[in-house]
Amino acid sequence: METKIVLSKPLTLEGETNSDEHCETPNILQRILSLFKNMRQGSDLSCFKLPPVLNMPKSQLQCYAESIYCTASDLLSNINSGKTPLDRLVLVVAWTISTTRPLSFGVAPYNPTLGETHHVSKRNLNLLMEQVSHHPPVSALYATDHNENIDITWCHSPVSKFHGTSIETKVHGKRSLKLHNHGETYEMNSPNLLIRILPIPGTEWVGNLSIRCPETGLVAELNYMSQSFFGFRAGRRQIKGKIYDSLSKKILHKVEGHWDRTVTVKSTSNAEERVIYDAREVISGLQAPIVVNPESVWPTETAVVWGELSEAILNKDWEKAREAKKIVEERQRELLREREAKGENWTPKHFVVSYSKEEGCWNCSPIKKPVPHAPIVTL
Repeated sequence: METKIVLSKPLTLEGETNSDEHCETPNILQRILSLFKNMRQGSDLSCFKLPPVLNMPKSQLQCYAESIYCTASDLLSNINSGKTPLDRLVLVVAWTISTTRPLSFGVAPYNPTLGETHHVSKRNLNLLMEQVSHHPPVSALYATDHNENIDITWCHSPVSKFHGTSIETKVHGKRSLKLHNHGETYEMNSPNLLIRILPIPGTEWVGNLSIRCPETGLVAELNYMSQSFFGFRAGRRQIKGKIYDSLSKKILHKVEGHWDRTVTVKSTSNAEERVIYDAREVISGLQAPIVVNPESVWPTETAVVWGELSEAILNKDWEKAREAKKIVEERQRELLREREAKGENWTPKHFVVSYSKEEGCWNCSPIKKPVPHAPIVTL
């Protein structure tokens, strides 16, 4: 049987569905409300299974990875061009904002299977992800750019809870970006995803995001602001924040804008203001990765694991989609039974994983460095 490898298009500004348009399609809202009608407020949704009609044709692993390798302009490589630590932090802020992607209301990616991987290359950037835990869900990411001497490590553990009129997903875990040419590490967290069901359906990123460089003492604090309860558009997708020296507490720049439009920094010393991020230039016109060497694609690759299901969703063949999803889920249960019968514990292949009770988050470190070139590439 031929292996089916299906990679869908990334999330872009053009491809997102406006929440106002969804208000005109009540069937989607009705489906969602029916799923949660017997759900209690505060319920954990980490293991909640959606019907295929409410799935986008890709796994959460691919969504995480796309936020790094799917860009129309290369903000990551440009970070090294900053002449001073402050210049580089401003460029890191712009790159971090670029990893925030629009999501459509009413659809969600697949929950990754245990051991599922995603291995993609974009010119000199090679990226590898692995689902290192299923209960709780934990995804590990490692990416290296050997030309720029940059590496990225992410460890994500999303926890989704139902709040009656909304669902909020808090993304626990650490993100780090290392600039080896400058001896700098930038540590950051992730904003939370809020899915508002009533009164106005929509999705948005909310909460505080901090970026810290221990070597320089510089810190950026960003607030992803939530729009009003009734969905007035003035504050939609707004970001406000500051960049300051943690030693002197002096504010150096103020940050303001909208993550789906433009973001500016304004110097506190001379009031000079400039655009550091333009979403239209960075996350527009994006294309799906392509397979250049099918024989080298791992069987754990997300595009293989979910290939049949993704193809069925893209073709709107819902009967086939239900069957394909059932096959994947049954296979996971079978593998679990086999491990339990043998008394075996599953261990990740590509990462070492630990949990810090003191910090309340997961830590992931790659076993092999750097990431090799992948059989799946993107321009």
